[in-house]
Parts: sequence; C-alpha cells; structure tokens
Amino acid sequence: MLAKRIIPCLDVKDGKTVKGVHFVNFKDAGDPVAMGAEYSRQGADELVFLDITASYEGRKTFVDLVRRVAENISIPFTVGGGINELADVEKLLTAGADKVSVNSAALRRPEFIEEIAKHFGSQVIVAAIDAELNGNGEWICYLNGGHIPTDKELFAWAREVESRGAGEVLFTSMSHDGVKHGYPNDALAKLADTLHIPVIASGGAGTKEDFKDAFLLGKADAALAASVFHFKEITIPELKQYLAAEGIPVRL
Repeated sequence: MLAKRIIPCLDVKDGKTVKGVHFVNFKDAGDPVAMGAEYSRQGADELVFLDITASYEGRKTFVDLVRRVAENISIPFTVGGGINELADVEKLLTAGADKVSVNSAALRRPEFIEEIAKHFGSQVIVAAIDAELNGNGEWICYLNGGHIPTDKELFAWAREVESRGAGEVLFTSMSHDGVKHGYPNDALAKLADTLHIPVIASGGAGTKEDFKDAFLLGKADAALAASVFHFKEITIPELKQYLAAEGIPVRL
C-alpha cells in the first residue's frame, strides 16, 4: 500500500492564513510563509495554499505570496484560487507551485481540465470539489468558495473530472468544515470506490482518530486539515507516529 499523505492547508485571505467554520466566520491563523516553512520542517507530505476569496472577488491568486511560500518549503506545493486560464496555471507553476487546484473555473467550463492536462500533464491538476449534503441526501457541488450551488452532484462530477484528465480529487465537505467531528467517511469511501485517481479528504479533522478513520473507513489517499495544525492541537510528527502505530503506512 502506498504511504498515506498528511497535507496542511493554508486558506489565505488578504495575505493572511485564516480558518473558518462552514466556509464563513474566518479568524486569523498566521503568516502563510512562516507556517508553510514550519509544516515543511515538521514533515508534512505536501502543502496546499488556497486563495479562498479570489474566485468570489473575481481576481487572480497572489502570485508573489505563492513565490515566497515556495522558496521556503521543500515539499510538493498545490495552489488554488482564481485560476481561470492556462496563463494563470503557467504563472503559478513558474512561481514554484507543483500542482494547481481548480474548482469554480472547471464547474463553469469543464473542458478547462482537459486543456490543463494537455498542456501541463494530469499530474498538475487537483480537481477541488466543495460539496454540501442537502435535505434529500444528495451532495451538491458549490462554486466561488462555497457561495453558489450548482446543478452538479458530487459523484457524477468526480467521475467527469477524472475522465477529463484530473490527476487527483480534493473533496471538501462544507457540512463538516471546521466543526472537527470527523471526515465524511461514507462519501469518501464511495468516491474511492468510484474513481481510479487519488482522493484527498478535507473538512472535519478534530482528532488523530479522525485521520485514521479517513484512511481506513473513508479509503482516502491523503488527508488535508487546517485548524488542528494551525492552532497546534495536533502536530504532524505526533500524528504520523500515531498513524504508524495503528498500522497505517506513512512517511516518518
């Protein structure tokens, strides 16, 4: 079995790392450059940087900030937010990103995924999916940082992004975001069984056991988290030691 990945996420707003609950009520969590460097030093497997209001505000990701983070880390680096055209992807890769996370632009124009795959390779594309469970038990996809519901359903959309060339799926449950009651493991497991590309779990981490469950019950390939790392409730070295002791393959 491949090693499971632990991925801290820097949600960046106005140049600062923030953390909210259900995609709202953000509070300051610190300087993204310093935090990225510390996570790299602690042994994170990758780092994700999401400019969370870029799409909503109709602007591009802060490329200079991306460059400064990239210069201070030695792990794979994924950047998302406000990516709408191939020139945006090229700028971010040139600034030091290894992958780009695309959400709103792909929902609006699904062929954008194929264009990125053709020009840069599937390994560059992380298809980010923000979804919320509705009253009918359906997972509905949202765009613009969770502000606008679409007619896309999670599992059908995930299959489509894979068929169009995405290399990974990053699924964030808006229903679980920031509340620290565990990941949506049933939905994750269904995604893992449906797709042939890696699935990254996001939204709901509160304890070390939550990560274990995401890997064992949710069948996730990677687990992304923010507040438990940002506010030092769990450190990456202690999490990895715990997971290894539970028989889950991780890079120590």
